[in-house]
Amino acid sequence: MTTLLIVDGANVVGSVPDGWWRDRRGAAERLRDRLADFAERGLPGHPGPLEIVLVVEGAARGVASVPGVRVDEAPGSGDDRMVELVAEAAGRTRLVVTADRELRRRVGELGAEVTGPRTVRPHP
Repeated sequence: MTTLLIVDGANVVGSVPDGWWRDRRGAAERLRDRLADFAERGLPGHPGPLEIVLVVEGAARGVASVPGVRVDEAPGSGDDRMVELVAEAAGRTRLVVTADRELRRRVGELGAEVTGPRTVRPHP
């Protein structure tokens, strides 16, 4: 079974001060497109293919899914939605990309692995 990669869109986009706040949706689209590159090749310690879910919220809603990346619009809290996704996928490998300490704790308690934003968005 493929690894489920769940990406905290707001946290990863916000990890690099590149003007993302002027166009949150555009920043989420750029992240989505970057993530698509990992769908087949994988990440260190998680060979491809990967099932990738980008969780967006707030002003980043409206971003379409593309081949390799499913965009999940959180109806409320993005963190709560990511916890739900981890819980729903119990029994398989789940890797969550975030730097949010509380979210890391919550998904870790459900058995998910966690990695930081630099895994998918290296700093310039």
